[in-house]
Amino acid sequence: YRRTNQETGMSTASLRIDLQALAANWQALNSIGTCETAAVVKADGYGLGAAQVATALAKAGARKFFVAVAEEGLSVRSALGPDPEIFVFSGHMVGDTALLQQANLTPLINSAQQLQRHLQALPSHGFGLQLDTGMNRLGIEPSDWQDLREQALAYDPVLVISHLACADTPDHPMNAAQLACFCEMTDDLQIPRSLSATGGILLGPEYHFDLTRPGIGLYGGAPFCAARPVVSLALPVIQIRDVAAGETVGYGNAWCAARASRIATVSAGYADGLIRAMGPKVSLYHATTAYPLVGRISMDLITVDVTELAQVPETLDMLNNYQTIETLADAAETIGYEILTSLGARYNRVYRGS
Repeated sequence: YRRTNQETGMSTASLRIDLQALAANWQALNSIGTCETAAVVKADGYGLGAAQVATALAKAGARKFFVAVAEEGLSVRSALGPDPEIFVFSGHMVGDTALLQQANLTPLINSAQQLQRHLQALPSHGFGLQLDTGMNRLGIEPSDWQDLREQALAYDPVLVISHLACADTPDHPMNAAQLACFCEMTDDLQIPRSLSATGGILLGPEYHFDLTRPGIGLYGGAPFCAARPVVSLALPVIQIRDVAAGETVGYGNAWCAARASRIATVSAGYADGLIRAMGPKVSLYHATTAYPLVGRISMDLITVDVTELAQVPETLDMLNNYQTIETLADAAETIGYEILTSLGARYNRVYRGS
């Protein structure tokens, strides 16, 4: 038995993005916080479209946004207009000056070199400071901070931040150590402070300071377990075939039919961010019922055992309310961030609730 999905013209998978759920997640995290809540929209809005994501979050009430690099800030500024404040985690890099000025972006200064670059190129342009409290990734180290304080503070930075390394593990001693370090470096400042992303918000009010900046929790990921799912992914069924007992499916003969089976081939693969390693541990869904993935995930195709499905629909779901980005992350032994930001450019992105 063969069937090819030609009559609908559906050849690419549909990534459905629920902007109402996104806004609801921001509002929920805002209600937990004891201060203003910003939004992190780096990596093209965690792969979901920075312009659409930022616009929905601005409508929900966000007034401050964070991006990784200046180029990302330009697209967010184009979507939001002149009013919201957009901070750049990477600071003032070589070549950023014109873009920071053009898009009115606020760099978060990470080093003495960046501070000098900024003060020489844009002395009247606002900036913030990023301090390293132990993560050893970005930011001014405590020893350097002592030397830079007086000069930096003379130019009235608008925000000072740091970043928690272990906030997704609430009882990790690193959280308290970084909190103490941040307080020691900043308690005497009359400048708004920010320490917490999603995990830090959940640690409690002592971590909130003047501004929180949730990221993954907005998009339905851990550690914000109360988050509403934001993404769903429907994969078109290209073909259905009968496989006799003893026949194999896919590369390496990785799956052998123990009985006469019906196998659906769907249009997506590891080129679309569906990581090969997760194959044996995930299913595809029709409504609320799961159907096992069989064989290996290949570059563009996945095969699914639909023997128990009376009538195979035009699409099967990889992401829904029952199998979330965290489910896929566990199956691939990675994190929800990687799953979300890996979702490929070939998907037809469909926005709901805008």
